[in-house]
Amino acid sequence: MQTITRLLKGSTLFAFILFSASSLAQQQELKLWYEQPANHWEEALPLGNGRLGAMVHGGVAQENLQLNEDTFWAGGPHNNLNLTARESLPKIRELISAGKYTEASDLAEKTITSQGSNGMPYQTAGNLLIDFPSHKNATHYYRELDISNAVARTHYKVGDITYTREIFSSFVDQVIVIRLSADKPKTLGFSLALTHPDKFTVKADASNASLLMQGRSRDHEGIKGLVQLASLVKLAAHDGTLKANGSKLEIANASSAVILVSMATNFVNYHDISANALARSETAMDKATKLFTANDTAYADRLAAHSIFYKKYFARASLDLGSNEFAQEPTDIRIREFAKRYDPQLINLYFQFGRYLLISSSQPGTQPANLQGIWNYRQDPAWDSKYTININAEMNYWPAQVTGLGELEEPFIQLIRELAQTGQQSARDMYDARGWMAHHNTDIWRVSGGIDMSWGAWPTSNAWLVQHLWQKYLYTGDKEFLRNVFPIMKGACEFFEDFLIKDERTGWLIVSPSMSPENEPSATGKKIAAGVTMDNQLLFDLLTHSIAAAKILDEDSQISNRWKKITDQLPPMQIGQYHQLQEWLEDWDNPQDKHRHISHLYGLHPSNQISPLRTPELFNAARVTLEQRGDPSTGWSMNWKINFWARMLDGDRALKLIREQIKPASLNTNTISQEGGTYPNMFDAHPPFQIDGNFGFTAGLVEMLAQSHDGALHLLPALPQDWPSGEVKGLIMRGGFVVDMRWEKGAISELKIQSRLGGNLRIRSYAPLPKAMGFSVNKARGENKNPFYSLPAIKKPLIHTAKKLPKVSLDNTYLVDVKTEAGKTYQWVNKL
Repeated sequence: MQTITRLLKGSTLFAFILFSASSLAQQQELKLWYEQPANHWEEALPLGNGRLGAMVHGGVAQENLQLNEDTFWAGGPHNNLNLTARESLPKIRELISAGKYTEASDLAEKTITSQGSNGMPYQTAGNLLIDFPSHKNATHYYRELDISNAVARTHYKVGDITYTREIFSSFVDQVIVIRLSADKPKTLGFSLALTHPDKFTVKADASNASLLMQGRSRDHEGIKGLVQLASLVKLAAHDGTLKANGSKLEIANASSAVILVSMATNFVNYHDISANALARSETAMDKATKLFTANDTAYADRLAAHSIFYKKYFARASLDLGSNEFAQEPTDIRIREFAKRYDPQLINLYFQFGRYLLISSSQPGTQPANLQGIWNYRQDPAWDSKYTININAEMNYWPAQVTGLGELEEPFIQLIRELAQTGQQSARDMYDARGWMAHHNTDIWRVSGGIDMSWGAWPTSNAWLVQHLWQKYLYTGDKEFLRNVFPIMKGACEFFEDFLIKDERTGWLIVSPSMSPENEPSATGKKIAAGVTMDNQLLFDLLTHSIAAAKILDEDSQISNRWKKITDQLPPMQIGQYHQLQEWLEDWDNPQDKHRHISHLYGLHPSNQISPLRTPELFNAARVTLEQRGDPSTGWSMNWKINFWARMLDGDRALKLIREQIKPASLNTNTISQEGGTYPNMFDAHPPFQIDGNFGFTAGLVEMLAQSHDGALHLLPALPQDWPSGEVKGLIMRGGFVVDMRWEKGAISELKIQSRLGGNLRIRSYAPLPKAMGFSVNKARGENKNPFYSLPAIKKPLIHTAKKLPKVSLDNTYLVDVKTEAGKTYQWVNKL
């Protein structure tokens, strides 16, 4: 185990001064800033209010706001089931059992994977182009994204005039807002135009100072595009002259102007598109126009209302790892140089940028954040920018509970509710089973059929999705929520009651057909398999957590008894010939395999089945697997590995992955690559852009600083040696414990924990805690009685190697209990 304490090079005094100075500068430094406009989309700055997105390019002669509306997708209501699956299922299983994987794969591709729709792509809503014909030879250029207030700004000089733009996507007024200004009266002139790659109709109305663009989404794979989009641009306030020129508006001799953008579609829900897009857009615009023209301070008032709403989420958590002179450099330079030098504040910024993106792309009542959040400039984005539910969509919401953004998981939970409805069709009509299921991908229409040929025959996404429901309960203790979602958990269990089959060789109950997403063993050359490790881990969690929920809710014990019998017959995890955790039922792992998916380590993270305390052999095997896979990979994979290495209690290795992630990614985004990194605008690169990597990074930072999955609240479990001092506030742990802490020389110097739910607080640390202020702290003994910290009882692994590896020991850690009361706060401080 890599531990914890080492001073930064230089004196203790220097480290203290560095840390103290950085604390004062944190709010100021939470900005992405640049000295040139964006030449590529991946250099533009994202704004969003959960529903309306904009990518701000900051050009001088032309400002380009690339627009998105979160319900503007291709196609229309449908499901994509392949109804021949039911008839072919026995034959596919027979072929797998006989080792005829090529034949089984071929048959599954024909009869399980959809032969029509593979899901619909998320669409761009076009562009708002603001042209400034006279703005040439600009100097003193600067643009920024202020993630403390969710505002983008650009300013520059042309001659002796300073021009400024301020742009935000209002959470409270449901419009995108642009304010243009010049520091000398009547020197601002510009034109406004709306464009779309599909040649939508655009009309300019000078009498109403507005533009209107209308169109519908694309047809795709035989599904007619039925989503109507209506986009309105309104010049709400200005002091210049206005005229229409074709489909443009032209404004001259102004000092300032406020422009509003409203967008809406006819989408109501996944099976209803009966709304009036134009009426919706007009209603939002009329309301916003009144607010932004109410009085002389209207713009400032609405900007303040927007920022206050945003900060109620953003201000809940903070991180300070220190700062130095590199924090004064432009963001693109800092990303380029990060791996070569010590720039801890960039890690702070990256952490908070992930939280900013989640707040901006997922709000109660919106669609969940998709593969690109809400930001997409293409009609045919990579992987359609859908919801890939074999890791990526789940990863999007890993930071939600732990960084104080639990409400923002609501759209994802709503997706699960809706998929539990459409998934009844796939369970019944494809597999003759009760309950509900889905395959590895879905979209806004909540399709539940198999998608994308050889990747399609994975039937276990329901088991993973349900974990978000259970984990929400563990963080919040909300029993009514658990009662509300229990039918979804039950339905997923019922599907596997009908779908599981007995393995002829071992007698275990296994999932067949399936695969270890999206990998294929060299032994067969095909993805299709049966009884893969990830499925066994997922089913263990699904069944045991559903049993626990049934007990909490006083459900019929006969249900739990059935599920317990199934759990007892699942395959155990296995340690293969290289001392690796086996990915498949057979020992097929190749130690040279560098695949981006490490699905069989689900049991290490986000699950808690693998532990240094309870399952040391599996813990070591997981480490061997991580070493074999290596560090460099796609962006989202590297960020999952940050979480893995944090769970391995190896902070220095996690920091190595952070350095791999914060390095420049190629701006050639026409090809899909396996070498990830970070774009200049801090978007994660698969490449191309995938937002799950940003969210995985933020979640990984939390795992390095505090963990609550293994029977205790473990503080600073994976602190790198390069972070000797720091402070974090607002981390949420299971059982409703809210953690604020400061550490110096690798040891906690101040600690404050709020107990929302009460109950036993068990804390593990590598060094003694400071002095408790007015409450009893006892040495921990026996099992943690707090029910939110119950531990899984997994089967003893099967070991197929004689190799012995040293076990990680936590015997020298400090383990204490505090009896807490709901609503009270408990503090530890060093003696003065």
